[in-house]
Amino acid sequence: MTKINIHATCISYKENGILFTGPSGSGKSDLALRMMMNKGALLVADDRTDLEEKFGRLRASCPEEIRGMMEVRGVGICRFEPCPSAFVELVVELVPAEEKIERLPMGETVEYCGVKVPKIRLHGFEISAIDKIILSCYQNK
Repeated sequence: MTKINIHATCISYKENGILFTGPSGSGKSDLALRMMMNKGALLVADDRTDLEEKFGRLRASCPEEIRGMMEVRGVGICRFEPCPSAFVELVVELVPAEEKIERLPMGETVEYCGVKVPKIRLHGFEISAIDKIILSCYQNK
């Protein structure tokens, strides 16, 4: 069983693991924090996420040394009750605001550890980003 560690943030929302990817400063932690504070999501991992294939699904967890911690820009390191792991149901690739996003995307996927997962591309600081993530969780089921 191969485990990889990637630069990403992961939350669990109603038992849907949501993995946020994108360059530094694209809003991964910010969007995860908004989901946690406003929608009851739980923190799996911030900034560094361990991924592995388990039962044919992609499982995300957090390196022990940063479990339950999140960097909140302008505030510092904050502690949260961690969710030990989550099966990733959706990957949200955050792109810069100037990058164009397809209006009607063709069901993209991304593969980690031999497991394909649905992927959407968003602007992380867009006000409707949370709603688009929730809609995508239910459309991908």
